[in-house]
Amino acid sequence: MLYITIIIILYLSQGNYCLSQNFSSSEQKQIDSLNFLINSKLTHDTAKANAYLVLSEILTVETLDTMIPLCNEAQKIAKKGLENKPSESVKNSFLTSLAGAYNNIGFAHKNKGEIVLALEYFHKSLKIYEKVNDKKGVVDCSINIGSIYDRQGNYEKALDFYNSSLEICKEIGYHNGEAACLNNMGGVYSSIGNLHLALEFYLKSLKVAESLGNNDKLAIALNNIGTQYKSQGNYEKALEYYLKSLNILKESGNKQGIAYLLNNLAGIEFAKNNFVSAEKYSKQSLDIAKEIGYPENIQNAARVLSRAYEKQGKGKEALEMYKLFISMRDSLYSEANQKAAVQQEAKYEYEKQKAVDDAIHDKQIAIEQEAKAKQKIITYATAGGLALVVVFLIFVFNRLQITKKQKIVIETQKVEVEKQKEVVELAHSELEEKNQEILDSITYAKRIQNAILPSLKVVKEYLTQSFIFYQPKDIVAGDFYWLEQKENKVLFAAADCTGHGVPGAMVSVVCNNGLNRSVREFGLTDPGEILNKTREIVIAEFEKSEDEVKDGMDIALCSLEGKTLKYAGANNPLWIIRKGEIIETKANKQPIGQFDNPEPYSTHTIELQKEDSIYIFSDGFVDQFGGEKGKKFKAQSFRELLLSIQNKEMDEQQQIISKAFQKWKGSLEQIDDVCVIGVRI
Repeated sequence: MLYITIIIILYLSQGNYCLSQNFSSSEQKQIDSLNFLINSKLTHDTAKANAYLVLSEILTVETLDTMIPLCNEAQKIAKKGLENKPSESVKNSFLTSLAGAYNNIGFAHKNKGEIVLALEYFHKSLKIYEKVNDKKGVVDCSINIGSIYDRQGNYEKALDFYNSSLEICKEIGYHNGEAACLNNMGGVYSSIGNLHLALEFYLKSLKVAESLGNNDKLAIALNNIGTQYKSQGNYEKALEYYLKSLNILKESGNKQGIAYLLNNLAGIEFAKNNFVSAEKYSKQSLDIAKEIGYPENIQNAARVLSRAYEKQGKGKEALEMYKLFISMRDSLYSEANQKAAVQQEAKYEYEKQKAVDDAIHDKQIAIEQEAKAKQKIITYATAGGLALVVVFLIFVFNRLQITKKQKIVIETQKVEVEKQKEVVELAHSELEEKNQEILDSITYAKRIQNAILPSLKVVKEYLTQSFIFYQPKDIVAGDFYWLEQKENKVLFAAADCTGHGVPGAMVSVVCNNGLNRSVREFGLTDPGEILNKTREIVIAEFEKSEDEVKDGMDIALCSLEGKTLKYAGANNPLWIIRKGEIIETKANKQPIGQFDNPEPYSTHTIELQKEDSIYIFSDGFVDQFGGEKGKKFKAQSFRELLLSIQNKEMDEQQQIISKAFQKWKGSLEQIDDVCVIGVRI
């Protein structure tokens, strides 16, 4: 057999990519050791199959196309070994290698955008790992399958796979898998717009990666944290984390990661209107992505590059890159790929159930065969007994007596079954009664929550030209609106507490109480000082619990005295529409609650003009999925909606906003509470 590195180079020379040897001395030493195992006649086939797998994972950093031929070699060795009917331990070793080969081949197809093949191999792998009870392998496969659902926008299914994998990781102490699960779950929450929860999961992943000293996991976590800061508009903080991640990836030679980070840096430069720098970074990213053959990276780089060219007036180049982006996107997200996920899942569940059914069927056949054997014995015994007529008659009489007793037993059992049926019906009735009691309790809780909200009559008394659009997701809500009048100042706020439903409502009671105490007990009227004191009160309340509670709220708080408006915010901004333009005042990027390195909340003072319109709101409206494509409403569409209704009275504005929300949502489920407050001067 030729030296394996030479085989790989010859194989790749037939394609579009070539393998550049760019390994550290320790990696090269490991490659040499694996080559020795593969070429030695003394190496057992179980070790040889595993050596091919490990080698495929090392060399795929340089180019993706090395993985499949090496895994095919491992697959051949494992299948041949299984044909020889080895001992149980050797059999399990071959099965584990075969599962590893299938998983790695699936990984290669996934990153080349070949989703149908990827799912087929992942499910083959998962089936074997479950058979040999290899929980680490089950985790690796489940994370890969979850990532496909994640990429296709099926976030609920992706979270199912990530959560089940995370539980197994904690059970067996698989910390690398734990870091991957936490990171991927952060990605899901980022995709659905829950940036606070996304950042929390990314930081957890970073903590695990740091404890392990795993540079790859560390780089991924740093990159994703940078992305969250970018989403919040904190480009300097995002740049800091991106560069940390890029330096780690350059040290390890991870070209896929380097390509991804370069494109993220291009995105930062584009957002800062540095289009030449954005072009430079995305070009570097595209070159590396083409070299290693990752369609997703090619797609991302082509998209940024197209936009950078467009901003510089390079129309031809922009169109060329846009076509490349569309080509890569279609290959990754085609309808066939979407259907493949469902088909492979159904096939996997069918095969699992078939294995169970086959086992039951085999057991039934064995029972029937045993029954037939017993029947033969009874037949022979009866034939012999015909010679003894008297004994036979006595036997028949005895059997009649037994049958009579059995009938009595059956009748008794029938009565018992009827009694049990009555018990079940009674339990069902009690369950329905309990459900109704719970519903009544929640409905009563709504009455209590409504009681702490200011009445619309009071709102109109102090804010004559105003409206409140308030639509909870469930019976009770985490969003609430608030109003107080003190020292000729009207204080009003739109608040969004952690969660919704009953948990959100409980948090809202604590936060509402904090606002009331800040004004009534401590006599505060400055919005920034009110939020500072409210934070102290909320944290003090939650610290009473033995459990660590990180719940809190986002809020926009205003103080209006004549035409002088003062505002402070925790994550939620203030919009003022003046003469057809929106003037935005941004909030402090920290919630009311536990937060690392908290800062005092800033109070902004604005002198209003006649006909100015003030808007404060929670994120429930802009985050709602809907429309023809089931996408988020987004802040830009909300801006356009508010600008379009400035010639309407405030009560009519409320009706238009309500109708727009219902039309956008359509038949989809409301995902969060909604609160919008509008005031006209």
